[in-house]
Amino acid sequence: MLSDKIRLSIQQWAACLAGLVWLLLTPSIFAGDFEDGMQFVLAKDYARAVQSFRKAAEDGNADAQFNLGVMYSKGRGVEQDYARAAHWYRKAAEQDDVPAQSMLGFMHLKGQGVQQDYQQALFWYLRAAGQGYAVAQHNLGVMYAKGQGVPQDYQQAVSWYTKAAEQGHAPAQAILGFMYLKGQGVEGDDRQAASWYLKAAEQGYADAQYALGVLHAKGRGVAQSDSEAVSWYRKSAEQGNVDAQFNLGLMYSGGTGIGQDDKQAAGWYRKAAEQEDARAQFKLGVAYAKGRGITQDDYEAAAWYRKGAEGGYAPAQFNLGVMYATGKGVLQDDQKAVDWYRQAAEQGDPDAQFNLGVRYDNGRGIIKNEQEALNWYRKAAEQGYARAQYSLGVKYDNGEGVPQDYAQALSWYQKAAEQAHPGAQTNLGVLYYKGHGVKQDYVEADKWFSIASASGYEDALENRELMEKLMTPVQVAEAHRQADEWAKTKK
Repeated sequence: MLSDKIRLSIQQWAACLAGLVWLLLTPSIFAGDFEDGMQFVLAKDYARAVQSFRKAAEDGNADAQFNLGVMYSKGRGVEQDYARAAHWYRKAAEQDDVPAQSMLGFMHLKGQGVQQDYQQALFWYLRAAGQGYAVAQHNLGVMYAKGQGVPQDYQQAVSWYTKAAEQGHAPAQAILGFMYLKGQGVEGDDRQAASWYLKAAEQGYADAQYALGVLHAKGRGVAQSDSEAVSWYRKSAEQGNVDAQFNLGLMYSGGTGIGQDDKQAAGWYRKAAEQEDARAQFKLGVAYAKGRGITQDDYEAAAWYRKGAEGGYAPAQFNLGVMYATGKGVLQDDQKAVDWYRQAAEQGDPDAQFNLGVRYDNGRGIIKNEQEALNWYRKAAEQGYARAQYSLGVKYDNGEGVPQDYAQALSWYQKAAEQAHPGAQTNLGVLYYKGHGVKQDYVEADKWFSIASASGYEDALENRELMEKLMTPVQVAEAHRQADEWAKTKK
């Protein structure tokens, strides 16, 4: 299943800090120490750039004060020192330098070099935003969306995002797309969402490219197109977006929108896995375990399952439990198998819930406890897990850990039987044959024996032969007809 998590990891300031020094390179004429500082920056001689900027800054040059703040923020040419950075940003901000005002707002928002203070952050953001500075407008939107220093107000957030987005600010365009998609502060509108995501995506904004891929995959606000989804995932993935890398792996794995290619799938899973994405770590473990697009290696499989499991991903926890149970890729250890099953089971993983029930049933790696076995079988069964439904049916049928109750057994067998579980189909037939929990019905019994027999289930084959010796040819024909009808409904 494709991940459809559209992230709000707006590149607020990492990108800003990377670009702020260069913001001031555009003027064609510099003067004195500030010009020298810019030349040193171009030469990557940051220590001498700091010296030149400091001279100009102490003479009151706001651009130099701002750039000196950047140098201290990034630790370029000086030891990183947020307090000194904030000091120089403030000096520039008080001279109405708009980027400095915005940066000072950020410092107060995060408590970097100054006391964390939402009101001060708002004050400086508002000053910069009021002069049309898109970064500050965007960040004001974030504060309103999160309720930071102001009551949460999505409409205000949308208003500020829109101001920034209309200036071409890609993070604001992307988050505005999210607001339209979720109907936060505006009426939900998938087409508007797609339109804003597209504007940001065309500027190379990775999060928007990923989101646009999701919209194409789902056909929300745009024509459904798996190939377009792949195209946008690729653009985002190549910039390191972990969700896009994972989804691109899924597309290659399933041959969706692109030629099926297990090697490519494993490659993209690896890129996401190396960014600590637990889902991708699990998928890479599966690739190693099955030799899909990569050399089969149980030890590597177990290693990647462990990473995903330690990241809290239930399927990885379950698979690691299986590795310990079977001794593949790790030393066989029933207790560790149980421990990992439990972690996955407690997150609602039905495979793990069933296996944990089995462990309590047979006392392997844990003290035998029929009540706990029933508890975990029930949790999995209630999620529609056929094997657990069958096991629960057996418990009620035989009165194991619960009072014998044929009606309950019938109910659970029926649920599992409809999911093509041959054991449940056979036992359901037995209940109809004996009239336990239901009116005796040879035709219904033979129907279920016939259905289970079609899958080669030996007990059902034997029961069918015995059953039909007690039936008339008309009854046998009717049972076979009903079995055929049932099979057709499952195709």
